[in-house]
Order: sequence, then C-alpha cells, then structure tokens
Amino acid sequence: MSSEVEPDMSINSRRAKQLAENLGNINAKIQATAGQRSDPVRLVAVSKLKPANDILALHQPPHSHLHFGENYQQELLQKSLLLPREIRWHFIGALQTNKCRPLAEQIPNLWCVESVDTVKKADQLEKGRSVLTETAPPIRDTLLRVMVQVNTSGEGEKSGVEPKDAAALCKHVIDQCPHLKLQGLMTIGAIARSQGLSTGHENEDFVTLKKVRDAVVKELGLQEEDLELSMGMSNDFESAIRCGSDEVRVGSTIFGERPPKKDAVIKEQAEHGEP
Repeated sequence: MSSEVEPDMSINSRRAKQLAENLGNINAKIQATAGQRSDPVRLVAVSKLKPANDILALHQPPHSHLHFGENYQQELLQKSLLLPREIRWHFIGALQTNKCRPLAEQIPNLWCVESVDTVKKADQLEKGRSVLTETAPPIRDTLLRVMVQVNTSGEGEKSGVEPKDAAALCKHVIDQCPHLKLQGLMTIGAIARSQGLSTGHENEDFVTLKKVRDAVVKELGLQEEDLELSMGMSNDFESAIRCGSDEVRVGSTIFGERPPKKDAVIKEQAEHGEP
C-alpha cells in the first residue's frame, strides 16, 4: 500500500482550522495534567464515523498527528487504504473473534488492537499477523501491539476480562503469540462515576486498572513500564491521566458529534466553491 493519498482527497480549510484548534486544546490539557511526567501521554484521536478527510487534515503538517482510533473493522480497512501508511491505527472497538485474523492480516500499519479479552481473539490476531509478515514486504513494526481489555466497572454490557483473569490472558499473549507484543491494559471507565466525582477524587475504575497492572506485573515478573495503561476518553481523560494513564482516547471533543452510522461516509467529496 502506498503512502500517497488519493489525489481527490479534499480538505475544507474552515473544517481543518477547527479540527486543529480542537486538537491543540486537548494536547494543552493533556500536558497541563501530566505535568513533569518523563514519558508523554499518547493521544489517540478517535475518528470513527468521521471521514478520512478529517483524519488527513490532522495528519498532515504542521500537526502531523500519528495515532488514530477506529471501532469498526470495515471502516478502518477502507480508511487505511485511502490514507498515508505512516498513520498508526488503533482498533478500539468491540472485537469479534472471526474478524480478528483479517484485521491483523490486511492492515500493515495497524499499530495496536486495544480490545483483546479472550484467548481465541489473541490467537486469531496472531494467525493474521503471522500471515502478513510472511507474505508482505518488510514492514517497520513487525509485531502487532495488543492491549488486554479489563472490565473494571462490572457493567454487563461492557467487554473485557474480569480483573482476576487479566494476568492469565497477558501470559498467553507473551508465551503463545510470537507475532504480538503485549502493550498494556485498557479499560472503559463508567462515565457516571467520572461525572459524579467530587473534587479531589478520581474514577474508581481507573484506580482499579492501575491495581490490576500492579498485580499482573508482580505475577508475571514484569516491570511497571512494560505494561501501559490506556484509559480515559473525552469526558474523563484528565482524571485518567492523574491516575497514571499512558494513553487517552478522545473523539467527539476533537471531531465533534458523530453522525448515525448509516449516514457516515468514508470520504467526503469536494463541493463546488469549497475552500
């Protein structure tokens, strides 16, 4: 896949300016919250249901943003074919076992799959990445990073392993999946808990994930820096950073409200007279 962009990929200048301002505001808040931390907090701009034009506007200089997150496999595949190879894609949505192998096999610049919560899903991602590395030209990042999703809130509708089962799945990835790299742990905190916090308190789901990381590190003989924490979204990323998050996933605050899935387009066409 070439790193060149489709020649008719238009960018509306007014839209691009607004996106840049939004991204800059989020980055400023991240830096202010993180303070003097030695390692910067990674910002994944969640672009699901938004057109590839928006992503390109933020990826091109002077912004040169690299990390973008998607929730749907087919949408991610289509966008990855339109946009530069340098983009580092994160799959952050609910993961179906039968979609894991093609996801890992068809997108060479898939940087991380953050929603692994079963051995079967890890094994299918392993098979897909193995095929890619054997058949594709050499790629910079041979190993596919994965995060184990942990259900820290106990909400039945949310994916993720129980906290007590996180270490076993992490061990499986390390021991049985040579084409995967265990990047860390991910959780989706309960928004109601973030919204109901009083000053000086943090979302207990974020506190729980940090405790899970501590337990996994101890059980598997790892170092704390070996396992990142991915937690925090548009409404609670600052709380997550205060709890030690290495990565936040922010979408609507950057891109604006999303359209219904049926109305979303992969690429916007230029309109006559559009700047």
